[in-house]
Order: sequence, then structure tokens, then C-alpha cells
Amino acid sequence: MPKGLSKPASGANKKAPQALDGKQLLQFYRDMLLIRRFEEKAGQLYGMGLIGGFCHLYIGQEAVVVGLQACSKEGDAVITSYRDHGHMLACGMDPGGVMAELTGRIGGYSKGKGGSMHMFSREKNFYGGHGIVGAQVPLGTGLAFAQKYKGTDNVTFCYFGDGSANQGQVYESFNMAELWKLPVIYVIENNQYAMGTSLARASAQPALYKRGESFGVPGRQVDGMNVTAVREAGEQAVAHCRAGKGPIILEMMTYRYRGHSMSDPAKYRSKEEVSKMRAEHDPIDQVRALLLDNKLADEDALKAVDKDVKEIVQKAADFSQSSPEPDASELWTDITVEA
Repeated sequence: MPKGLSKPASGANKKAPQALDGKQLLQFYRDMLLIRRFEEKAGQLYGMGLIGGFCHLYIGQEAVVVGLQACSKEGDAVITSYRDHGHMLACGMDPGGVMAELTGRIGGYSKGKGGSMHMFSREKNFYGGHGIVGAQVPLGTGLAFAQKYKGTDNVTFCYFGDGSANQGQVYESFNMAELWKLPVIYVIENNQYAMGTSLARASAQPALYKRGESFGVPGRQVDGMNVTAVREAGEQAVAHCRAGKGPIILEMMTYRYRGHSMSDPAKYRSKEEVSKMRAEHDPIDQVRALLLDNKLADEDALKAVDKDVKEIVQKAADFSQSSPEPDASELWTDITVEA
């Protein structure tokens, strides 16, 4: 079991945290299930040849972005890497627009020109989706600089993976963020394998939450498969940033069930390892157990959520195939933006 993940308690001891009521837990369940079903459908469309290029699925990591978005408020910004579909949905972006972008249609968030790795929504303060490893970290630091410059109390959630954590631009960002006390939460989604190399083989200091120590940036390691633990850590991190105390690092210990991308057979780990993680730490199953064991929802209520989510995802899939492809003239649009 990877460090940072706690084994769930047996059924009789699964008590809902006092700070969360049944309504909020049910919302967490729905939000994570929407991401899971959306990604499963995206995988199907990719297999059918309807999605081209690269496609990185978020299956298994849903608790991280759902738990942290529960701590955000209007005006907070989100920026992440190319494993970004879950972040978009958690920000409230329309599933149809996200799926249409995956299939390269005009109804997509980048008019079909960005694909899986590059879509944005200024309305939702979602600034990408970036294909260059680690490039979103200095950009996220810049977003936080703008927030402080404008005198707001907003924060930026800057997500990156354990593979990006060794990039030099990450440390330049830590230095600047601490120097200027920028309101940025650096969220390291440590899914253990980066592109395929285990953390132990790639990082001399595998405790990634300690990476900011030499700059004075505090850090914390969190069970990223447990949405309530993520939310608790997120509330503390947000309070730290809004109080003007500068950046903070949250290392989310999580796990992706699929390969790095759809073209990755993931032979660097065993099927038994993946099955064990799903059986013991699945973020959706953990919330489901909390709801049922504490009688906060019954099976019928959860089935209704699942039915609703499946209908939303199917509608998004239908739209992604019915929306037309962009006209050739679109090659010359959206190259610059008026500030």
C-alpha cells in the first residue's frame, strides 16, 4: 500500500465526518461518479476512433479535484496538466462541451482545435489543460500573482503530477511564490508512476510535500483517495492562502487505474496491484459506504444518481458526435486575444 493512504475502517466504524452532512456527501458521490462515467465513455469513444491524439483519463483520482473544489469560491482559479477532464467537470464546465472538444467538434470549449489536452473556460476560471510537462506551474503562479496584484482574496489551485515535480520550472515557481507570498495551492497528484516510472526510481526525495522546504513553503501529505480527507486539507490550505501567508503544497497520494494515456498498456505494474487499490481504496466506493452505513442515503437514492449521471454522459456523447467539425477558416481564429 503506497505511503499516505490509510486503509478504510471496517463497516461498523465508517462514521461520516461531523463537518459533512448527508447532502454534501451525496454531492461528492455524484460529482465523482460523473467524472468516472464521463471518462469511461471517453475511453470507449477513443477505442471507436472518434477521439484522436492523446487521451489521459482521470479514473481513480476523482476525490482530489472534487474535494478541493468544495473549498473554492467564486473567482478562484484552476490550472492543470493534460489529465484534465475531471478538473473541467469539477469546475462546472458543460460535459457536452468537454466531450465535443475531445472529438474535435465546433461545439467544444476550444472549438475543436485544442482536443483532450488544451481546453479552457474563462467563465469558470479554468485556465487549461497544458500539454508541456510542468508548464502549468509557472502559469498558475502567474495567476496567483494577478490575484494578489488586484487585491482579491482569491486563490489558485495549481495541479501537477509526481512526474512534473522534478521539473526545474517548478522550483523557480516555488521560490517566486514564497518570495511574494502568492496565494497558490500547489496540488501534487502523486499517482505513483508518472508516465510509467515509479516514484522511487525517479525521485531522490520521494516525499514530494517536502519539496518546498528550502524555500519556506509548507507542505502536507494527504490521502487523495478519500474525498473527506482532501476537503479537510483543502480548507486548511485555502485559509492559509487567503490569510496572505503565501503558497502551500498538498501532496495528494492517489492512483490512476488506467495507463498514463490510452496508448499505455501499463505493464510496469501488476494487475493484482491495481485490483487491490480498487478494492481497498476506491474513492467512490468509500463515499458510497459512508452514505449507506450511516443511513444518509439508501440504495434507491444512489441508483437514481447513477441513472441521472449516465443520462448526462450519454447526452454529452451524442452531442460530441452531432456537432459539426470546425470550418477550415477556424485555423486563423483565436490566435490572439484582446486583453
